[in-house]
Amino acid sequence: MKIDMHCHVKEGSIDSKVGLEEYIEKLMDNGFDGMVITDHDTYNGYRYWKQEIKGKKYEKFAVFKGIEYDTRDAGHFLVIMPEGRKMRLLEMRGMPLAMLIDLVHKNGGILGPAHPCGEKYLSFTNTKRFYKSPELIKRFDFVEVFNACESMESNTGAVKFAKKYGKPGTGGSDAHKIECVSTAYTLIDGYATCETELIDLIRKGKIMEAGGRFYEKTVKDKIGKVNKLLVYSFWFYNKGGELLKRRSRHKKMKVESPIDPIDPIEIPYLREAKKEKMQR
Repeated sequence: MKIDMHCHVKEGSIDSKVGLEEYIEKLMDNGFDGMVITDHDTYNGYRYWKQEIKGKKYEKFAVFKGIEYDTRDAGHFLVIMPEGRKMRLLEMRGMPLAMLIDLVHKNGGILGPAHPCGEKYLSFTNTKRFYKSPELIKRFDFVEVFNACESMESNTGAVKFAKKYGKPGTGGSDAHKIECVSTAYTLIDGYATCETELIDLIRKGKIMEAGGRFYEKTVKDKIGKVNKLLVYSFWFYNKGGELLKRRSRHKKMKVESPIDPIDPIEIPYLREAKKEKMQR
């Protein structure tokens, strides 16, 4: 199964210019079997899929729900929760990494650092948490080893990082523009029709390969040194957002049920029939 495990769509990410259907069609044209929608701190892109598209089109293409979560202290993390679980808490950025890991694993999900050797504050190995709490690395389920919007140096560092700690490596385009869609992939030995099955395959070490080609028209490439201003701006944005969300996040942790009614669990025999249909 060939999938893109890091996708941003305009229905969920304000900085994406690619509509979900446009995204799917280009991936299908390039031989992909599925995608993981990983918008920033929101499931709105996936909600759009569930409410407007699923069941009407693209029966042979798998769309999985994910999220790119902005932690308080360790950069961006890709998170995939099981079928039927869409944590509202994951739409409130600013949890510290240790708390995020506990929340995700307690509810059956998996997570790994996005572009781990990339920009300061955004990427795990360029944060203080990496040096203060190296034991947390053992709790990662995967590492993004190829990101089409990163540099060769960044991706090479990610590969070494994954190998050092014995973590499976994933690939994702991190696309925000149509030209970048389909530039990165993850090959999995097996076929998944829902997040629970995808999680199971990754946990069993079924990722065979991750790679792609670099997208050389990113914003940071165009603006050069000015990009540092954006990086520091992100730090202030993330810190401010974390403080604003802290109180409501703590309240939700006490009362929230992880089950989201717009994401029902399919009956097992129907899921098997769907898998056979998609594989034909």
